[in-house]
Amino acid sequence: MMIDGSAILAARILIVDDQPANVALLEQALGEAGYTGVASTTDPRDVCELHREHDYDLILLDLQMPGMDGFEVMECLKCNAPDGWLPVLVITAEPGHKVRALKAGARDFISKPFDLVEVKTRIHNMLEARLLYRRLENTNKVLEQDVRDRTAELRQSEERYRSLTELACDWYWEQDENGNFTRMSGPVLEMLGLWGDSLAAQEDAARLTGWNEGERAVLRAAIAAREPFLDFVFSRVNADGSVQKYQVSGEPMFGPACRFLGYRGIGQEIIAREQALASPHAPFVGPGLRNDGTP
Repeated sequence: MMIDGSAILAARILIVDDQPANVALLEQALGEAGYTGVASTTDPRDVCELHREHDYDLILLDLQMPGMDGFEVMECLKCNAPDGWLPVLVITAEPGHKVRALKAGARDFISKPFDLVEVKTRIHNMLEARLLYRRLENTNKVLEQDVRDRTAELRQSEERYRSLTELACDWYWEQDENGNFTRMSGPVLEMLGLWGDSLAAQEDAARLTGWNEGERAVLRAAIAAREPFLDFVFSRVNADGSVQKYQVSGEPMFGPACRFLGYRGIGQEIIAREQALASPHAPFVGPGLRNDGTP
């Protein structure tokens, strides 16, 4: 990732020094180098407001100024830096101030008296780093927005899917990896005669409510293989001898690293439909629910 030279020369720069001669010298040097976005002030108390208004790419900041020194200016700038990055290059004639300034958040320093070749080099290098940082920040924002948009689309798609399945069946259901119901739309537990939340409680209920054991054997093998299923028919015999039949379709759910999360699907009671159609054909039996015959 490279920054074009024209972008560096067009960067917004603020010179802060209480000595007009120093300001004039830096303005002249930057102008001769081709910089077009240079501004200045001799009053350090104006810096924070100017930065809020113009969002400078670089601030050349003198440390020793009356009324408000450069360290106080940097503390003020920190309060208004949403990304925590201070674009400050300090100007000082005191060697002992350099380390303190860097610890306070400055990115680099210029020594007095000025070496104009060094000044131009440090300014160019710092602007290149700053503009790269801004570009990366903007790229991250675009990616984050793309992720949010895609997530919203997926949620809308999932809601549409669930709405359609609810219209097309008696119930929609989801189970976790242990077989516990985690989401239901419709009277799933009531229709299946299950009232406990745990897998053990559901298996106890299954044994007591007349589920077909042959079907359960098929389901045990299918669920162990994590297979999807289509129009699987299972049944139970009630205490009065009547038979109830259910038809379900579903699929296993997997997360990151192919971790099994459970099943989701749709179902309906079909005995009434079979009686109405008087169909002689046996329903399709496919693989895959929990080994107690419940979805």
